[in-house]
Amino acid sequence: MTGDDTGVRLVLVTTPDRETAESLARTLVEERLAACGNVVPGLRSIFRWEGEVQAEDEALLLLKTRVEHVERVGRRVAELHPYDVPEVVALPVCAGLGAYLDWVRFETRAEPGVADG
Repeated sequence: MTGDDTGVRLVLVTTPDRETAESLARTLVEERLAACGNVVPGLRSIFRWEGEVQAEDEALLLLKTRVEHVERVGRRVAELHPYDVPEVVALPVCAGLGAYLDWVRFETRAEPGVADG
């Protein structure tokens, strides 16, 4: 297992439903901004919005990406997401199976002939 800063980030995105989460994941993986997106349905969120406490059923999208893609992932989610202010929270991956972390970095590299970063 690799330790310290692996250069990989886990990005959490809540969505109104499974279909939205799947669509976001597919787009971000196709664009090489994420190596993988896991969709976790059945989430219940309780939050304050516009001065009122709200409760909504949602789906959670877990994205794996490189640290240098986090800003672009956030911008892309904001462009595609139906919420006015979507949740996009990145957490550092401080350890993990080396081969898996290598795979995340490989799958989020620039395509051949395109500058990486």
